[in-house]
Amino acid sequence: MKIGYFGFNNGPLGNPEDMRRILSALDSGGFESAWTGEHVVLVDPQEAPSPVPPEFPMVDTVAALAFAAGVTENLMLGSGIILLAQRNPVVLAKELTGIDVLSNGRLIFGVGVGYVKHEFDTIGVPYEERGPRTSEHIEVIRALWSQDKPVFDGRFTTIGGIQQKPMPVQKPHPPIVVGGMSVAGHRRALEHANGWYGFALSVEDAEQALQSIDRERDRVDRPASLGELEISVTPRGVVSMDDAKRFADLGVERLILMPGAPDLDGILRFIEECDRNLTSL
Repeated sequence: MKIGYFGFNNGPLGNPEDMRRILSALDSGGFESAWTGEHVVLVDPQEAPSPVPPEFPMVDTVAALAFAAGVTENLMLGSGIILLAQRNPVVLAKELTGIDVLSNGRLIFGVGVGYVKHEFDTIGVPYEERGPRTSEHIEVIRALWSQDKPVFDGRFTTIGGIQQKPMPVQKPHPPIVVGGMSVAGHRRALEHANGWYGFALSVEDAEQALQSIDRERDRVDRPASLGELEISVTPRGVVSMDDAKRFADLGVERLILMPGAPDLDGILRFIEECDRNLTSL
């Protein structure tokens, strides 16, 4: 079982000193990966389904991953998740290639569609297009990352007659992980990604999601080049050793843990406890 940490760019860690301390503790311990969270803007005043108050700090994902690349040596660095429909895929491919190069091949590219309409209205992307944009943007980025002479002719993006160097260190490209609890998200992961990421799930939630993914396997044409779908889950609440083993028995290959602690000292204690227990799985 791989053990990851979620949210090193969020909340009480939204400053370089504390972010560096957390990343150092993760890098020297038993954690496999560290993941960002992302909302480019937050609704003010907060209203459902916006997940956190408008004053909640979130350092930009690309900036945070670049910072992490410079202060760690071992951790895989995951975007958990980039709201891909809100991004220009050509620019983002360039930015994330830089992360993979500067980290010597430690990027995991996690994406999702998003679910807060006001965020899309603010950025100027039609909310109803978020699913098709996400699926197409993944393939645009894959083309830029893996083709010697990248070509793509899509609904939202057309590229040709260009180069974007350097290429990522990882071949054929950094792993792509799709997050999302809907059937459409499960299908998108099977069609376009190396892995699927479920967020804030109980063991029972995860079991239902994996059953849905299994049903969709028979309905989609998964490219053989994507390999087996790797399953990552952020559990809901405190995770016991028994719960971790139950996740593993379901086929979960990576637990991305989210601390409930409100401050740096509490987060460091959380990491130490995980190192003593869960990272031995």
